[in-house]
Amino acid sequence: MSGQLPVAEEADVRRASVRLIRVDGRAFAFVLALNALAAGAGLVGPWLLGRIIDEVRGGAGVGVVDRLALVILVCALTQVLVARAARYVGHRFGERTLARVREEFVERALALPASVVERAGTGDLTARGTADVAMVGTTLRDALPELLICSVQSLFILGAVFALDPLLGGCGVLGLVGIWFATRWYLRRARTAYLAEGAATSEVAEILGATASGARTVEAFGLQRRRTVASRDAIETLRRTRMRTLFLRNVFFPLVEISYAVPVVTVLLVGGALHARGAMSLGAVVAAALYLMQLVDPLDTILNRVEQLQSSSASFARVEGLAQAPRATSASGTPASGTSATGSPAPVDDRIDVTDVRYSYDRGGEVLRGVDLTVRPGERLAVVGPSGAGKTTLSRLLAGVDAPSSGSVTVGRVPIVGLDPEQLRRQVVLVTQEHHVFLGTVRDNLLIAEPAATDAELWAALAAVGADDWAGELPDGLDTELGSGGHPTDGSRAQQLALARVVLADPHTLILDEATALLDPTTARHTERALAAVLEGRTVIAIAHRLHTAHDADRVAVMEDGRLTELGTHDDLVAADGAYAALWHSWHGEGRPAD
Repeated sequence: MSGQLPVAEEADVRRASVRLIRVDGRAFAFVLALNALAAGAGLVGPWLLGRIIDEVRGGAGVGVVDRLALVILVCALTQVLVARAARYVGHRFGERTLARVREEFVERALALPASVVERAGTGDLTARGTADVAMVGTTLRDALPELLICSVQSLFILGAVFALDPLLGGCGVLGLVGIWFATRWYLRRARTAYLAEGAATSEVAEILGATASGARTVEAFGLQRRRTVASRDAIETLRRTRMRTLFLRNVFFPLVEISYAVPVVTVLLVGGALHARGAMSLGAVVAAALYLMQLVDPLDTILNRVEQLQSSSASFARVEGLAQAPRATSASGTPASGTSATGSPAPVDDRIDVTDVRYSYDRGGEVLRGVDLTVRPGERLAVVGPSGAGKTTLSRLLAGVDAPSSGSVTVGRVPIVGLDPEQLRRQVVLVTQEHHVFLGTVRDNLLIAEPAATDAELWAALAAVGADDWAGELPDGLDTELGSGGHPTDGSRAQQLALARVVLADPHTLILDEATALLDPTTARHTERALAAVLEGRTVIAIAHRLHTAHDADRVAVMEDGRLTELGTHDDLVAADGAYAALWHSWHGEGRPAD
């Protein structure tokens, strides 16, 4: 997918994992200690069973067997209790770590520039924030504690076999070589395969999400067949990637299952031969065989979790990849004169300067061609022009959503794209006709803009955009639930809520791009004038599709074919009888005045 969000390298994932462990290092060390204690208790049983065999062969009585059997029972109970405690502590460690992963993901997602999200597609971000984070969480909560426990158990068991007899220990390790080769073969291929599966999942999510949200457009333009074909292609790609990971598992696990028996058989054959020659006791051979049979369960768990870790590692790489996504930085990379509290350059005033700006979209021609414009603080500027003239593109550059291909867009002598997201939102706010009603109450939807606002301020903001009438009729007022399962909210009301948030945010500069398009003409004009009154002294830049907005503005900028062709007051431009005059007369249904 073009513009897809980055994926972290293996080294980055390892560093992120170590960082998460260090944050809760004491709990992690406690988990390791409990696991070691549980593994040590589990080693006593096979060793004592070998002792019992040797004692019975040596003529020992029932009393000796009973005492050793009691010790075996106590050690088994100890192992169960300590292992249970280790799992409990491990799960708590995993849940705390998962919470940190989720919080970091949300912070990074909110810090992404809007242009990065738009190019990547919301499907990719959604898949990472749901399926990938869930996979990482499952691993941290379940797989990691089990992997720690079983790894410690396996090391202790192999150590016990070497302690019984180095030769038998060597035979046991040699018998595990087949598992080592199978695991190495699998690991070389698994990461790439799981990353491909994750990318294919994101592609399916993006296509399905875009089709669902644009269902009316698809139906209106008869695009059903095209969207169906695109969905089938994406699903087919996902099927192929999943078949690839399934193939890897179908090869890996049978090889491992066969390899489990090899070390046990090897130890029995070699140990039996040595016992026949009197070089080794029967108890030692039996204990070593029992240890290696005991090794099967933790080793099987480890290999199963290793398979899960490949999928989880790929998911973690996609989650951690958000840290490598582009961030808003100053063009020079160094602070300008004066800095904000966050270290970003601080604008010296609210003046906006557009200097020789050119812009081209990916895979497209030049949209803006050498635009020069100065917007004075407190000015109301209307930008007009035919469809495709570059008005919306200019608004995105003015709001810092995109950076110009060449030239500069500055506010107070600082590049707008150099402001950190929080500072940018306080400086410039872009409002379009695409609005979202968040799950929650009316109050929740408004407090997003200003968390400290009082109810009186919320009602004042609603009144400023003409929304207090319908909001006052809601069953629970500001506490009325909106969104799915709550009170229905149509496009015009969603638009008014968005404008009320703008009033609360109180930015220095407001850019309106079809912000009142979903309102009827009378309500739209009333809302725009109310906003102008509320934002008196603030800079307002309106992408005007209804020319009454231009009529009310201090100045009008006319865009044609990516260029700024006219700039002046409404009366001056009408008198100049140029492109704006033609638009004005056409909008009023008038012919051009005779010469």
